Amino acid sequence: MARADGRRNRAALLAVAAELIAEQGPEVPLDEIARAAGVGNATLYRHFPYRGALLHAIAVQVIGQTAEAAERALAEEPDSYQALARYLREAVRVRAGWVMPAIAAALDRDDAELAALRARSAGAIATLIGNAQRDGAIHPDVTFGDVSLLLIRLARPLPPGQDRAVQDASAQRHLAILLAGLRAGAGPLPGTGLTLADLRGPAARPTG
Repeated sequence: MARADGRRNRAALLAVAAELIAEQGPEVPLDEIARAAGVGNATLYRHFPYRGALLHAIAVQVIGQTAEAAERALAEEPDSYQALARYLREAVRVRAGWVMPAIAAALDRDDAELAALRARSAGAIATLIGNAQRDGAIHPDVTFGDVSLLLIRLARPLPPGQDRAVQDASAQRHLAILLAGLRAGAGPLPGTGLTLADLRGPAARPTG
């Protein structure tokens, strides 16, 4: 029973922390996270002895969720456009595009676990995009960077005062508009889409 309670408390802390960090940033007080999760400070520190451990656990969970969502969409959706749409809906639901940018600066760029998860997620997402382009379902010049930045913009919370249901309904509505715009046949897109290396910044690109 104690082990099950521990798993529930950890899950509750991660869910609440991701929500509060998405709204307030990575410096949200740990006491506030514990209080919102319905546990004591001692319970929070038992699972996450310092802030960095909590942020790392959130990143592992969020990136893992996006990887699993992309892989399930690839495995279960025979239509490439619907597979991409399914992944995007799940990524918006878990607010990956807002939580991760909010904590990215506080994470160790060289962490092996996060690097492996990022590679797994990026590979599956790139396959989703490539499949949809191969089938002529979306613009041929849509890039990984386009999709990633669109998710960030969609996931950004509304101004304070709107509850979660309103936030989610708005994001899903805007995602439906975005998905319609991804459809091929409307002519070339302006400008040039960003690559994965562009998103990761100059430090991630080779200099030689």
